[in-house]
Amino acid sequence: MDAGVPSEIKAAERRVGLTPAAAGELVNHGHSVTIETGAGVGAGFTDLNYREVGAVIADTAADVFNHSEIIIKVKEPLPPERALLQPHHTLFAYLHLAADRPQTDELLATGATCIAYETVTDDVGRLPLLAPMSAIAGRMSIQAAAHALEATHGGAGLLLGGVPGVRPSKIVIIGGGVVGENAAEIAAGMGAEVTVLDRSSTVLDGLAKRFAGRVKTVFSTKAELDASVFDADIVIGAVLVKGAKAPRLVTREMLGQMRPGSVIVDVAVDQGGCFETTTPTTHTNPVYVVDEIVHYCVANMPGAVPRTSTHALSNATLPFTLALANQGTEAALKADPHLLNGLNVCAGHITNQAVANTFALVHVDPLEALKLR
Repeated sequence: MDAGVPSEIKAAERRVGLTPAAAGELVNHGHSVTIETGAGVGAGFTDLNYREVGAVIADTAADVFNHSEIIIKVKEPLPPERALLQPHHTLFAYLHLAADRPQTDELLATGATCIAYETVTDDVGRLPLLAPMSAIAGRMSIQAAAHALEATHGGAGLLLGGVPGVRPSKIVIIGGGVVGENAAEIAAGMGAEVTVLDRSSTVLDGLAKRFAGRVKTVFSTKAELDASVFDADIVIGAVLVKGAKAPRLVTREMLGQMRPGSVIVDVAVDQGGCFETTTPTTHTNPVYVVDEIVHYCVANMPGAVPRTSTHALSNATLPFTLALANQGTEAALKADPHLLNGLNVCAGHITNQAVANTFALVHVDPLEALKLR
């Protein structure tokens, strides 16, 4: 199969869909790989690195799309990229459709087969292609919050871990999944006072055992959420509902009860955000202030550490990419129910129930949609 990797064009996005090593694996399996010139530079990979493993360098994204059956990306395709998609293409990338109706409609119109990293599953129901970026985003959320809490960035002027004789900052993490756990690890390591809220007793028990008292765990009710948010210096939004839009758990009215200069970091921004006042931002202009509360809502946080992120993502996606290339899209999807769970759009139909529910669209069974390709 012909695989193609265009440059990412989202603002300040420096990751790339394949490392040279991953591209080399595809070539070694007999597939051709076309890389847009300069696509890997932001992550530290040159065109020469790709040529050395047998990839072909193309001048433009249009060349990549024209020469490829499977398009391997990191972030969702923006309008100029969506215009290049054709029915014979298989798109493999993060999509987050439930938070993006225009993208959903345009992908449906292309007739392409679109597989979302974030809804591919594993044997125990986890999300193995989302997990590495969630881990990075969780860790980065604390770095971002620490900077935003400084007075020079509009924050309250607090040090995360305090100093002897001065209390540490209070960090509340809403959601104890991969993002929340990694955020808690960094926050606790920096000496902050950390509380994680979740509605799963199993998750809370696991966190309590892992952190052995260094992190407080609280079952999330409306009363506990309110009390925790109002007393926080930093609130990390780490809520995930697979494939669906994130619930808005913190309202604008609640901001009025928070201390001025407190910081909100919404890691769920890709799925619409879990704060009512969330507006997606970029690494070039990451923060804004609403009602004296500093908001950090960058929609591609791992893009700021592109070398680490690209290695982590490419390692996770490569087995699925090889399956698609070796077997062909239809056969690979039929052979692996976990990869099939990643199918969101096929032959002009929505094949993910959560996305269909979000937009009140007709849901078509993935296997039925494959028959229409």
